[in-house]
Order: sequence, then structure tokens, then C-alpha cells
Amino acid sequence: MCWAGRMMLGIFRILLVLVHGSAACEFGPFPYRATGIVCRMTKPAALLLNQETAQVIQAAFRNAKFPNITGERSVRLLGKVAYGLSNIQVNDLSIEKSDVELKEENAIHIAIKNVTASFKGTLTYGYAGAWFLKLFHSVDFEIESSIDLQLNVKLMCQEDQLVADASDCYLTFHKLTLHLQGDKEPGWLKQLFTDFISFTLKLVLKGEVCKEINSLAQMLANYVLDLAANFVRDNDIIVDISLASDSVIKAGYLESHHKGLVLYKNYSNIFSDSVFSPSLLTESRMLYFWLSEHTLSSLASAAFLDERLVLTIRGEKLQALFEMEDTEEQQKVVQKIFQGTSYNDSVAKVWSLACPQISLQPEGTVVKSLVAVEVSILPAGEESLVVLYMEKEITVTVQAAYAEKKLILQLVDSSIEFKVFKCTADPSGNDPSIQNFLQTMVSAVGIPEVISSVESALTSLMNRKGLNLFDIINPEIITRKGYIIVQLDFSFPNHLLLNFLEKGL
Repeated sequence: MCWAGRMMLGIFRILLVLVHGSAACEFGPFPYRATGIVCRMTKPAALLLNQETAQVIQAAFRNAKFPNITGERSVRLLGKVAYGLSNIQVNDLSIEKSDVELKEENAIHIAIKNVTASFKGTLTYGYAGAWFLKLFHSVDFEIESSIDLQLNVKLMCQEDQLVADASDCYLTFHKLTLHLQGDKEPGWLKQLFTDFISFTLKLVLKGEVCKEINSLAQMLANYVLDLAANFVRDNDIIVDISLASDSVIKAGYLESHHKGLVLYKNYSNIFSDSVFSPSLLTESRMLYFWLSEHTLSSLASAAFLDERLVLTIRGEKLQALFEMEDTEEQQKVVQKIFQGTSYNDSVAKVWSLACPQISLQPEGTVVKSLVAVEVSILPAGEESLVVLYMEKEITVTVQAAYAEKKLILQLVDSSIEFKVFKCTADPSGNDPSIQNFLQTMVSAVGIPEVISSVESALTSLMNRKGLNLFDIINPEIITRKGYIIVQLDFSFPNHLLLNFLEKGL
């Protein structure tokens, strides 16, 4: 689910949503300062996102509501001259260059060079001298401008959530030329009104454009916060990503620390320690996520409490499990277990009897769980009959990867210890052929099938939350003792920016 989107989206879509906060927040006592999730975005990501500035700046200029400009001045021989500019609209706009810089005073500095813009509208003027009649005229005008724009976006925190303040905004005008009725040659009227209008026009443009940029920044921040909140919530399971401490801005990266507490109905878990250190993350990739073992373990507990750790297998899949080896001995064992019943009339249920225990180690994620397996046959018109029930403690080590918009879970190691075994074909439990077959089946086929189902379910969940909309490049998932690091590069999903501009403006 932590600069500029060709300015603003980059700042507020990814950077600001994941990196909430500044020293404006007051954090609670020590147990609540523990960090479960860390996000770091580096300078290369800022430079990439900054390439998307143009569309948002154009939206800010075009969406600005320029007021009518009026003024009056005494002119020798002409008396008082009153003027008004109305219906001011942006016509053409282009941006030459945009730079972004991370400031350690908790701000992001954006310098946009040579914004050339053309404004069109109507000029109305009138004058009344001592011997002139009172006259009013109306002509179309066009203003050519060249502007530098500087923004200092400050990250402030209110109630553990981000407020992006882009009000520190400056416009520097290098050119401001007035043309009347398409006449490009300077005349007395053009010279007169250029002198009158330029200063007032600069103030109006600065005020309205900067106000619109700040408004757009807040809209984007709120939009992204909503996206983030949705990404880390699925029905009753919520991950608290509010700030655990101040965000950190260095010349090479921006980093935020989040609580990472998992909330489920009346269940919540507070932890008081964190093994995070800034040295665990580098600056070679664009985006990093650090997740604590505690956060992942709490998610597994919430999934268990929400009864999600249940798998039902029937039909061809069940048949594939029990016919892993097409041998005469295996066929005899299966016939004993199912009592000659067709697989189409059978169903297997696998579920976790207790909260899984998760441990993060260099070799992978170690999951230890007490699992029950129940196989029933469902003869037509009759009640179901349980032919097999097992409880076993399973420990698996898996390594995770993400490729082609799918989560991939690779089984590294596994062990099985039977705790309970009941089989109608072997009520005494003395038939070694049945237990040996089931031991092999669970190890060789059953565990991979459960892992594949978890893999598919998690991929589906992440796609529903919109992860597949992002262009993720060469992601790496690295496990270490007590934590996991996800590091990746990305290309900018331009359609997300266009979608926001279409819906929000």
C-alpha cells in the first residue's frame, strides 16, 4: 500500500500517503512508539515522479478561478482612466524543467523552471478628461508570460495523519506581455495598460495559482490517504498505519515509521520493541518497505480469528491429491479410505486449529501451525460420513517473490508431526500402509496445494486493492531474523494520475 507527480501526484500519491507526518505530532508513551512498518522512498524515485509534473501544473492553472481585475489611474491629458480585465482563461501552457530536492528541515522543495503560459480575456476601459466625452471600449486581449514556480511542501501531522501544506509558493515573472486584439505591435493603448496592469496581474496570478496548487495538494493527499486506508483494510481486519514517530528526510531519501498494529474487532496487539535501524535499508532502490515479524504474525492471528484459514477441496483437485502415484498399492489404500465412493461424492476440509506462529529467518518465513484435515463422503440422499480425520503439527519454511503481478510462494522445507489420527478403514490405527500413504500425500501434495491456495488468495486480495495497477520492477522480498524487507523500482502509472484529474477536477 511515503515527491512530485510531474510534481504533485508523486508528492501526494505515493510519497505523502506512505510517509505521513512531521514533528508537529505528539506521540504517546513508549509502548506506542514501537515501529511495525517502515517506508523509505529514495531520490531516484523522486526524480522519476517529478517527470509527471506537467499534467498537474496544467490542471492547477486551468482550474484556477481568476477574478476580474479592475483599476483606475489619472493620466495626463486623458483624466482618469478606469480599466477591467474579465473572463481570464489559460490558453497554452508548457513547462521546460522541474527539479525536486529533499530538505532535512522536513520539506520537499520543487523548482519549476520557465512555465510559459498564455492568458486570454476581455479588456474594458473608459476615460473622461476635462474636454473628453466619457467613453468606454472593450477589446480582446492576450497576455504572454514566462514564470518560474517554487514550492516548499511541508509535511505536517495532525492526529497522527498527514497534512500537506503547499502554501509556501512563489511565482517569479520573467516576461509579461500584453497584446490587444491580436496586435503584436506596441501602441499607445498597449503601453498604457501594460504599465497599469502588470503589477496587479502578477499579484492575482500568484494568489490564484498558488491557492489552486495548495487546494489540489490537499485533494490529492486526502485521495491517497483514502487509498492507503483501503489498501490496509479488508473487512474487519485493519492495519494501523498511523505514525509511530517523526518522519525523516535526508538528502537521499524520505522515511516514515508506522505503528503497524493489527486491529480485528475487539482484538488488538501492542508491542513495545522494534529491531528497525536505518542502516538496514540502502538507497540503491527506489522504494523500500520494512515489516516486523510482529506485524505479520498479528495479521496471521487476525486471519485465524476471522475464520479465513479454511480450505475446501473436492472433485478433480481432491482426486489429484489422492492419486499422486498411480500404483497398485496406492489404489488399494485409497479404496480402503473412500470405501469405493467416487471422488465426486467426497470433500476434504483443511483448517487451522490455533493461531499460526510466524518466525522470520534468513532462510525464509517459518510458519508453524496445528492443522486439522477432515475427509467426508456425501452419498446421494444420505448424511455425510467422515472417513478420515487428522490433526497434525506442520512447520513449513517458504520464500516469497512477486513477478508478473502475482505473489509466488516457494516451499523450502517442511515437517509433519501427527497428533490425532482417525480413519474408518483403520479404526485401530495399526495399518501402516494408510498412515505412510497419508504422510507422503500431505508432505508431497497436500502442503504444496495449501501453499498454492494461499498464494492465489493473497494475489487476489492485493489485486482487489489495486496493486496490479502499479508497474513494479524487479521486486525483492528479503527475510532476516525478526523482519522482512521489500525493495523495488517502479515506473509511473500515468493512468492513475489521469484518473484522479478526471474525477477530482
